[in-house]
Amino acid sequence: MDSCVIPLRHGGLSLVQTTDFFYPLVEDPYMMGRIACANVLSDLYAMGITDCDNMLMLLSISQKMNEEEREKIMPLMVKGFRDAAEEGGTSVTGGHTVINPWIIIGGVATVVCQSNEFIMPDSAVPGDVLVLTKPLGTQVAVNAHQWLDNPERWNKIKLVVSKEDVELAYQEAMFSMAMLNRTAAGLMHTFNAHAATDITGFGILGHAQNLAKQQRSEVSFVIHNLPIIAKMAAVSKASGRFGLLQGTSAETSGGLLICLPREQAARFCAEIKSPKYGEGHQAWIIGIVEKGNQTARIIDKPRIIEVMPRGAALHHDSSNTSPEPAS
Repeated sequence: MDSCVIPLRHGGLSLVQTTDFFYPLVEDPYMMGRIACANVLSDLYAMGITDCDNMLMLLSISQKMNEEEREKIMPLMVKGFRDAAEEGGTSVTGGHTVINPWIIIGGVATVVCQSNEFIMPDSAVPGDVLVLTKPLGTQVAVNAHQWLDNPERWNKIKLVVSKEDVELAYQEAMFSMAMLNRTAAGLMHTFNAHAATDITGFGILGHAQNLAKQQRSEVSFVIHNLPIIAKMAAVSKASGRFGLLQGTSAETSGGLLICLPREQAARFCAEIKSPKYGEGHQAWIIGIVEKGNQTARIIDKPRIIEVMPRGAALHHDSSNTSPEPAS
């Protein structure tokens, strides 16, 4: 699944390790570094692990960049990655840098832990509910933002979305991708989670199907609700791309999809939004676990929950200023 778990020879400990990397998808190099680190750590968090012992950074510098570009952009990416690692309670101790045609950033996260510190993703039972901890639509938001400079693409979606909507959705996607799933990982223990995975490249449906296949009980997952960054469902439909409503749109550094006992799910969703964990954490009950044959599906007409960008209220109060990216 998300991380490898290797029992060690010594004292009932396990080594849990994961690696991930990808190409830039936002324009802010600092935020790109944060997103890359959050994405690597997310595989540990999907197993309920809240502490990482070590991070390595993988970095590829593009040979198409001139020296001035390299000196400006690469240190910002490295700083973003390091800052996110620090927020996760760990530090970057090494890694590897190469030059090739593309910028690539990622890393390796490693932890040694006891069996009670992680939750294997295989214990969902009929009656559980499915909870999601970040909104969907990051790929759509990032692409729509790029289309602002592409008249042919923009003309396909401009009837359903304004440029202001796209800017706000892009900012929300960036903040969401850069947010660690660490709080959700800790609450998985508090509320007795039975299984979890993080939502990335296969989309909500692909990851739900992968998780369903891992279960020891004969269960299936049924998704009824799709929390989506505001207006991105309409953009996906109008563009004829992505498959966001079908659950196949790729996400980057998405939320955790968690199987929780029914009586615990609402309490989990209320707790994660508590001010004590800082701003921006959200969670939604999106479906159920029923008796079945290790499959997952989205119902024919799922309810779309339009998730308002955090910058929307700020933008409304002061219409001549747009929210700045966090740095």
